[in-house]
Amino acid sequence: MAMGVFVGVDLASEPRRTGLAVLREHEDGARIEDVRVGADDGDLIAAITHASKAGVDVPFGWPSRFIDVVSAHRADALPAPPDTGPDWRRSVLFRETDREVHRLVGKTPLSVAADKIASPAIRWAGIVAALREQGLATPRDGTGVACEVYPGAALAAWGFGAPRYKRAGGALVRGELVEQLAARWPWLDWTGHRDECTASDDALDAVIAAVVAREVHHERAVPPPAHLSWAATEEGWIWLPRPG
Repeated sequence: MAMGVFVGVDLASEPRRTGLAVLREHEDGARIEDVRVGADDGDLIAAITHASKAGVDVPFGWPSRFIDVVSAHRADALPAPPDTGPDWRRSVLFRETDREVHRLVGKTPLSVAADKIASPAIRWAGIVAALREQGLATPRDGTGVACEVYPGAALAAWGFGAPRYKRAGGALVRGELVEQLAARWPWLDWTGHRDECTASDDALDAVIAAVVAREVHHERAVPPPAHLSWAATEEGWIWLPRPG
């Protein structure tokens, strides 16, 4: 088996909150080569360029129906909906992959069309453009060097439920989660980076994203079903590890 290099990115709108992790495989598993928080565009482009697969925690695209509605509204050609209640708004604001993640693990991703996650998504669009200029394809369905991941949903797929490990108040839970993940992943050498992941959810999410990228690379993740291949191509696809 060829040894791979796997990158995980917890993308924020600004570098200071952007986590980056690099895993390198060896004969008996993999080791963490680097974990940092504060990755700028150059750091991310360099890491992704040299990756076998990169997992990026950010929406890769916008809901197709949202784009249609906004375009029609701009042209003063939007047909009036029966009502503007929550069902109609959800149909506009969420992607097919968001609905599929909720169906599979019970978690609802943030709406890239209506939440602050849109700011990191715009940053990712700019990074994708830079990668494309270097000849590196990053299609939204994740079949290129980068795939969209969601660490919270990955944890749910692995059976961890919904631990409240974010921000400073989640430090104790993060420490417990790191220990649980280390026990679950005996193949992973953390190389002294456990404390960083306990101190920062951005660092921990980057490591989780890198592990999911490795699962995608080795075909141990859930691909888009045939009937949603169009949505993955247009809107993006959140890759979840297979349970177990």
